[in-house]
Amino acid sequence: MSEDLISATGLEVTYRGQRAGGVKVLHGVDVRIGRHETVGIVGESGSGKTTLGRALLRLVDVTAGTITFDGQDITHLPEVAMRPLRRRAQMIFQDPMASLNPRHTVRRILTEPLLFHRVAADSADALRRVRQFFDRVGLPLACLDRTPHELSGGQRQRVGIARAALLEPDFVLADEIVSGLDVSTQAQALNLLKTLTRELGLAMAFISHDLSVIRAVCDRVYVMRNGLVVEEGRCEDVFSAPANPYTRLLIDAIPLPEIDPGWLGRDRAEVAAAEAD
Repeated sequence: MSEDLISATGLEVTYRGQRAGGVKVLHGVDVRIGRHETVGIVGESGSGKTTLGRALLRLVDVTAGTITFDGQDITHLPEVAMRPLRRRAQMIFQDPMASLNPRHTVRRILTEPLLFHRVAADSADALRRVRQFFDRVGLPLACLDRTPHELSGGQRQRVGIARAALLEPDFVLADEIVSGLDVSTQAQALNLLKTLTRELGLAMAFISHDLSVIRAVCDRVYVMRNGLVVEEGRCEDVFSAPANPYTRLLIDAIPLPEIDPGWLGRDRAEVAAAEAD
């Protein structure tokens, strides 16, 4: 069995449009994500990080390169063959309001995927799983019968996290999931992700433009610029001695000269109080 859950080599993605030949967004990118490993993908807007993440999940087609998931080449696997793998590779979206059906209750949003993917035996089993998971993600049971617009931003993001984690995946892609949240709610969401990846044994790719977030949750990091990986390595190595000038620019752009290593460990009551305000 390979130590890497996901391995991508020479990935190229070109978006077809009005421009002749289309627009190439990825230029031969190599990425690997180990089992139970959390990997950061960081870069400014337009660097190609979101396209890379979606390519790894086969949500966009690649024009060149190879993607392997758990030892299986999925680069050009037809959708009918990809379907069994969809449960094992989940995505948490940046904007939960756009990814959660506004007409459905949280109960329906969370139970239907469990039934569709046959993780739950029946509706009663699905609801039992959801109720048990609410404690883990810090949501009150009263949220079950609310629609997304009746929740706070932090609660909506926790519903998105729960929807992905409830399916018992092997891999989760988190795309800028805390960029629209205040600092205290960010800390709560990141703490939750760290706990779930540890307890459920998940591998995760965490996409962000913020190196301070990457530093707080990731084991390794890929730094992207203009569709290329310009630096890769363990977070502690990249942060202490960046090899690429662009990485140094990103580090220098972090508001605090030295990130407080305990900012994710703040008291949970304080976080909850801040969110309630």
